[in-house]
Amino acid sequence: MSDSILPPLCVDLDGTLINTDLLVESFFLLLGKHPLLVLFVPFWLLRGKARLKQELARRVEPDAATLPYHPAFLTWLRQQHAQGRRLVLATSAAESFARQIADHLGIFSQIIATTDDVNLSGSRKAERLCERFDERGFDYAGNGMVDVAVWGRARQAILVNPARGVREQAARVAAITAVFDDREGARPTPWFKALRVHQWLKNVLVFVPLLAAHRIDEVALLFQAVLAYVAFGLCASSVYLLNDLLDLPADRQHPRKRLRPFAAGQLPVLAGAWLVPALLVLAFLLAGITLPPLFSSVLLGYYALALTYSLYFKQIVMLDAVVLAALYTLRIIAGATATGIVPTFWLLAFSMFIFLSLALVKRHAELLALREMRHGMAWGRGYQVDDLQLLQTLGGASGYLSVLVLALYINSSTSQVLYRHPEAIWLLCPLLLYWISRVWLKTHRGEMHDDPVIFAVQDRVSQVLMGIGAAIVWLAL
Repeated sequence: MSDSILPPLCVDLDGTLINTDLLVESFFLLLGKHPLLVLFVPFWLLRGKARLKQELARRVEPDAATLPYHPAFLTWLRQQHAQGRRLVLATSAAESFARQIADHLGIFSQIIATTDDVNLSGSRKAERLCERFDERGFDYAGNGMVDVAVWGRARQAILVNPARGVREQAARVAAITAVFDDREGARPTPWFKALRVHQWLKNVLVFVPLLAAHRIDEVALLFQAVLAYVAFGLCASSVYLLNDLLDLPADRQHPRKRLRPFAAGQLPVLAGAWLVPALLVLAFLLAGITLPPLFSSVLLGYYALALTYSLYFKQIVMLDAVVLAALYTLRIIAGATATGIVPTFWLLAFSMFIFLSLALVKRHAELLALREMRHGMAWGRGYQVDDLQLLQTLGGASGYLSVLVLALYINSSTSQVLYRHPEAIWLLCPLLLYWISRVWLKTHRGEMHDDPVIFAVQDRVSQVLMGIGAAIVWLAL
């Protein structure tokens, strides 16, 4: 059969043409743009899934140009279109979403999608396609178990990244003519990236109160701090997942963040949506069973502030950096509540200033990357490229203020009690001055990683300085 007389090729959207789920994405788009409207979602769902999709589509819209398309499959579709074959976008997504994607790609001659009354999925999609093209009068490309009902009435089946067991079921009801699968088996790496396990390094701050009080050798307290570290890690990963799901449109336009697992379509957004509450429940269960009630209160405060940051504060210039610094400081406070050690004024003041400086480093690095790409605004933020000099000035000042707090602490009565030779700690001041200056110099030159905390751990000079700093503290004991 020549290409010109081949039957129409009907193509599914979610999970087939694109490596994501538009219903889940539109929910998080609504949550990010209009958080209060999310309260209406259960009432929309009571009126049917089709109504839910239409209500979401009326309020938000994905960026068709940045969606994670299946590259090999899309290339094949373009070839089919170039050869004169009729392509039909047949999807359970809202009709307005399907129209935007079809207009962007320019290869579909017809759209069949969910309307206000009918959720076009499974057997309903099969009925609709048979009405349009007759039984066995069309080929169909899909990916999920719900598509088996459609393949059962199609002429031929094309499988794209088929879910587990789908290939076997499809083979029972239709002739499989092509399979597009760009997955490389079950790989944990994307999940580790999505959970940002490497960012758990920041939670080491829960051990700071033990170190500052010189009680790190007390096994019972150390065990409490370890439990606090794990609980904070689970809670933080829940926040990271939620933040990634809320930031999908902005991340897909970012030079580096577009490679994040959810933005790139490497992981299903639905699985991420389930993991967000699951990790949060695990974190609070661990905290509630093993740690003092005050720790759970601090953890709740951290989550509430982090959630508010993701939904609102990160869009407010400067306030976002202050909140980031506060989130770091809350980790120290959490370690104090887990071990029963009261943090000193000096420790909390030092923490706020040093982490405000590092938060501004992160924003400066992002803006510098945007300037190189000739963008004027930071996606999803309120910063402009013209703010670079101001951020550098404020960040450097904040970093130097942390050195001043350290110097005042060394001369305080608190250090006299904890150290036999507190004057030796003065050597930490030039070390910290050099490190902060070097961090800002590298940021100014565009050599800074997005996250300066991770940079500090991986940077050889920073490692050497930390070793020298530890030796100085040991000598002062």
